This record gives sequence, C-alpha cells and structure tokens, in this order.
Amino acid sequence: MNTNPYKQTTSDVEINQPPSDTVSELAFSPKANFLAASSWDNEVRIWEIQSNGSSLGKASFSHKGPALCCAWSKDGSKVVSGGADKEGQMIDLATGQTTQVAQHEAPIRCVRFVEAENSSPIIATAGWDKQLKYWDTRQQTPIGTVNLPERAYAMDCNNPLLVVATAERHVLVFDMANPTTPFETIESPLKWQTRTVSCFTKKDGYAIGSIEGRVAIQYVDPKMKDKNFSFRCHRDDSVPMKNTVYSVNSISTHPVYNTIATASNDGSFIIWDKDAKQRIKPYSKLGNPITTAAFNGDGKLYAYAFGYDWAQGYKGNVNSIKNTIMLHAVAEDDVKPKAK
Repeated sequence: MNTNPYKQTTSDVEINQPPSDTVSELAFSPKANFLAASSWDNEVRIWEIQSNGSSLGKASFSHKGPALCCAWSKDGSKVVSGGADKEGQMIDLATGQTTQVAQHEAPIRCVRFVEAENSSPIIATAGWDKQLKYWDTRQQTPIGTVNLPERAYAMDCNNPLLVVATAERHVLVFDMANPTTPFETIESPLKWQTRTVSCFTKKDGYAIGSIEGRVAIQYVDPKMKDKNFSFRCHRDDSVPMKNTVYSVNSISTHPVYNTIATASNDGSFIIWDKDAKQRIKPYSKLGNPITTAAFNGDGKLYAYAFGYDWAQGYKGNVNSIKNTIMLHAVAEDDVKPKAK
C-alpha cells in the first residue's frame, strides 16, 4: 500500500531551476520538506518541495570555489556547507544571513551538525588538510581538532555515532561522548577507494561504499561484528566475459525502515534490506550518472542528482550529461523490509 502524499506522475519530477554544474551533496531538512544542494558552480541552493512534487526556490548563497558538501541543523533552521575555498558557511533561513563558521587549510569535503538532541549546535568539518574540526557556531576557533591519517572523503553522523572515511581506505569511528579520540580505527573492508558512508537509523553501525561497486555493512558493537558483510552492486555483466563495474556514489539510510538506497554512476539506484541481505527494488536506466542522493525526513521522498562524477576523466564529460535534481515519490512497499 502506498500512503505517500506526494502525488506525482509516473515519472520522477525535476527540480525547478537546477544547479548549472554537478551537485556534490543533497540534504533534506529533518523538520520540513526543504531540500539543500551544494554544487560545483560554487552555489548552495535551497528549495521547498510541495506535495504535488513541484519546487520553489527559497534561498541560495555562494562560496568562492566549488561547494563540496552541505547539511541541515537539527531544528531545520540553518544550512551549513563546505567548499574548495577552505571555508564553512552557514545560512540562517529566517534572516537570510550567511556567516563563516569554519576554516581549514585545504578544501572542506564533509560537514555535519553533530550535537546531541536539545544541545547547542556543534558542526563537524573534515577536509583535504587531513583534519577533522568541531565548531561551536558562537566561536571563531574550533573547540576540538583531530588529525586524520589521510584526506577526508566521506563523513556521516547520527549522534552519538560519527564515521569519517579517508583516502587510503582508513575509517575512523567516533563516540561523540569523546569526540576527539576515535572509538575505532580500521581499514575499510572494501579493497578500493571509499566514496560514501551512511550511519544507520538505529545508530548501531554504518554502510560504506566504494568506487568498485561494493558496499560493506559494518557494526560498531564488538558483539555484533559477526554480522558484518559486504556485497556487490551496480555492475553490468550483460556482455559475456566482460563485467563493467560502477562507483557507489551515494548510500542513504531510510529514516523509518533502516533499509538503504545505493546510487551510482551507472544511472540507477537500488533499495536494499541489509538485515535480510536482499534487494528490495531496483530503479535502473535513468539516463545519467547519479552523483548524490538523499531521503527526506519521513522517507516518503528520495532526491537524486544527475551529473558527471569524472569517473571516466575529461573524455567522459560530454554535453549529453544533464546537471539536475530529480524527486522520486517513495512507495512504502519499495523501502519496507519484506515479511519473513
């Protein structure tokens, strides 16, 4: 049964006035259907999504270089972003005022609000300067700094769990009760470069995806380590003796059912029941590489961005690849674990 209020047509709906260059990250407000997107045209844009799937531009602000990441505050009042200009910027949607809230020595690749519920806002930024920094928005200097083993490539947080994945396949897991000392540091179970990480709704683990069409499911409790596993996805073996492998560019955890969606530069996204180790629903041949994706707060909308991820170098950057954002109305049966 589909109880989704977003009465769209059979095809997914394109966002109004999409970015002019590739989207680096999508993020939905946890409190309302507002969507933020950071993109390589230096902009961070925010839309309000209507119940019919249409979108209204609400705000935008700029970096002095490509905007590489974005995230919402827990109360839905602010959006923070990081960029190649080495700065973290934050907009207050009520006032429209933008302020600088973070500074690194190299581009900021990852950003999240990481405080516990009903606490003062704390922002975590991770950059290509091999540093993780924590910021109180009321102060100009970081309240904590962690030296990372390599450049940060991906990060996610569901307090008290924070996971940072870096170059050379390092993965650092933090308990936010002790945010400057890793609870665990491991080498990724995947053999190739990390692209994305997503913390589970139950805060007991995370999924990590690589450029080699694989996802690893990792639990943080030592008693649950025997449940860790990895699986292959986003591969094309339709041609005999040839297996084409695609990058897992995004993993999104469903906020209600704790299932996951993987999205790839093969132009598809797939919903998985990680606990049952089975695929629930594939959406394939959507026409363009998908660079990033996100569920909204109640899991009834899934936004994904078309664009070029440079997986094929400059020769693959052809004019036929469209930079845009699509909105998909999620059917409950497509994200709900199957009955056992």
